[in-house]
Amino acid sequence: MATTATKQQQPSGPVLDWAAGHGPVTGALSATTGAFAVATTGAATAMPPGWALAVGAAGALGHTVVGLRVRNAGRTLATRAASWLVGAGWTTWAMTHGPLTWAALGSLATIGVGIGAAARSAALLEEAREEEALAVEHRELMREMSAERRAIAEEWVERIQRICHITVRVLGVEKWETGAGYSLDLEPQGGITYDRIAQYSVQLSADARLPHGCTAAAGPGIHQGRTILDVTTVNVLKDDCPYPSDYAPLSVLTGLPWGVRTNGEIVSAYLREQCALVVGPTGSGKTNMVHTILAGFARAEDVLTWVIDLNAGSAGLPWVLPALNGDIKAPQGEPVRPGIDWLAASHEEAMLMLDAALAIGLRRKKAYQDLMAQKNTDLLPISARIPQILLVIDEGAEILVSTDREMKQLAKKILEVIRMLRAMGIRTVLTALGATGSVLGNLMIRREGKVRVALTGGETEGMDLGKMFPGRRGLRVAQAPYKGSGFMGTPESPGALFKAWRILPNQIREIIAATSDRHPLLDDVSAKAAGPAYARRWDADRTAWMHDLTPDDTSTASQESAGGGLNLSALRPEQQTQQASPEEEMLRQFREQIDAQFGTAPEPQSPAGSDGPAAGGLNLSALRGEQDSPAQREALALLLAAGREGTGASAIARMLTDTHGTTRQTVVGWLKAWVADGTAVRVGEGTKARYVHRQHAPEQPPED
Repeated sequence: MATTATKQQQPSGPVLDWAAGHGPVTGALSATTGAFAVATTGAATAMPPGWALAVGAAGALGHTVVGLRVRNAGRTLATRAASWLVGAGWTTWAMTHGPLTWAALGSLATIGVGIGAAARSAALLEEAREEEALAVEHRELMREMSAERRAIAEEWVERIQRICHITVRVLGVEKWETGAGYSLDLEPQGGITYDRIAQYSVQLSADARLPHGCTAAAGPGIHQGRTILDVTTVNVLKDDCPYPSDYAPLSVLTGLPWGVRTNGEIVSAYLREQCALVVGPTGSGKTNMVHTILAGFARAEDVLTWVIDLNAGSAGLPWVLPALNGDIKAPQGEPVRPGIDWLAASHEEAMLMLDAALAIGLRRKKAYQDLMAQKNTDLLPISARIPQILLVIDEGAEILVSTDREMKQLAKKILEVIRMLRAMGIRTVLTALGATGSVLGNLMIRREGKVRVALTGGETEGMDLGKMFPGRRGLRVAQAPYKGSGFMGTPESPGALFKAWRILPNQIREIIAATSDRHPLLDDVSAKAAGPAYARRWDADRTAWMHDLTPDDTSTASQESAGGGLNLSALRPEQQTQQASPEEEMLRQFREQIDAQFGTAPEPQSPAGSDGPAAGGLNLSALRGEQDSPAQREALALLLAAGREGTGASAIARMLTDTHGTTRQTVVGWLKAWVADGTAVRVGEGTKARYVHRQHAPEQPPED
């Protein structure tokens, strides 16, 4: 029945558009049929013939007035007026002598053909006039633009000749659609290449009086004898650049967007074969950049993301907890998967992850030989069925240069992954706090990490852009003094200024929900190779640390449970001591008895007769014995020397790594203990947390 009803509703025959205007044929047909109808009706009803002539004259006059207002050509005005008058004249004659004679019908047909031909000729004339007007307007606009381009070209030819002592010829000037600048296509004379002009970038920018944050950067052209000079005239690095709200699917094979250039173009990272290195000091926006990278990985349909962050897993927790806690739902209401596939926040979990990656790579090399032969390639064909594994290691560059025994074990595994698993679709993204010689001194990082990002934030210490982007001259930290701004270079796009997208926590949750059904599953070959370590990565006992809100972080707890590291039980608050084990409780009582009996005894290595530390001085009595190590004393001295600005665990660990081999996790434990006993004060939260010695700490306002 429904089919029958549908068939009945379908129209049959030609479809007429009654709202469409008349053309030459339909217009002439309408005019002649209308005149014939009026003449026939007038003759039958004895209508005065003069009325038809009066109506025709009024129509001719009206069309002439309207045509003059819209500036029609004279031929068009004459054609329309003549059509009205001729039609009215025939109607008047036909009403008098009869419209049904052969003479009347023949003359009417002749009039119709004439009206159609005249209308067609007038329409062609109007089209030609309109096209000519547009062409004149376009030529005038191009003349103005050409004059402006010629002025720009002449200005830069003279400037380059005067400053660089190089003669160039400008082949083209293209203004950016964003209005933030323009590009010049230059042809240097005498076999000079672009790098000769690039080394004068600062002088050229100053001579052009460009605003702060704007540059004149030279890059390679279409061939070695051409140069593209990008001139930025509007500082687009100053303001935040929000992450796009379009979470469309991506692919590692077509590039993953990480930010925008100063000309508004999106700059993408191609990580199928390349590793990446992201450096940025505290406050430069590196954490936000990591979240931007993870957002691109989450949107990709052929990527699985693994994250190692030994700083309590802070880089990956925003991508995991909303899903594990059930705080968000997919658009259809079903539970969502975490935004990343695996998160490691401890040395043990990181070793499991790296071992799994190595096992997957070795198994893929054997299992997919037939597939690679079928596809005629030596690279594993990456797809949603066989996904790429991208391993993000926060502060991973520091791990590679650490002298700590545990960090050396991780570094060895990371280098094996970088060195061996390129063809099998496992790549890494390492972050670091600075572009220093110790970070970039590793040949493996320089050779494999061709996708490089340097977020400067105006920080000049530890930012060697020459080592970060070798061969690129004229890059200065002062060009990108804003948070989230810096330089990015890839094999496809040389190092230049860029702005990282600003991604907000609510967008992370939106991306998790929007991409939950997009994450691929690890292929069976790889899953079997990874074994139980991968299959049980989300077990309750493996993720319990994510919900642990106690002051001790995961790394410190793991060190204490393993019997290594620093035991700070003597410095824990009283409420924590009450929850200690029976052995620790017995030790606490024993210490209380010793303190009660020998509390007035002088400290070891202190002068006889000393009354203890002076007022306001540093009391290390709680740290005597095995805990009073040289490394700890030096760390406390560094904290005291930092003054009111304070310092962080990473900075102290870097100072102690070469001399004592101290890890960041150990320093974190010391700092927490010193905060607990009042030796230090924590200022700030999250990645901006700093520790200040109590001698320099700001006074707290009294509580009401």
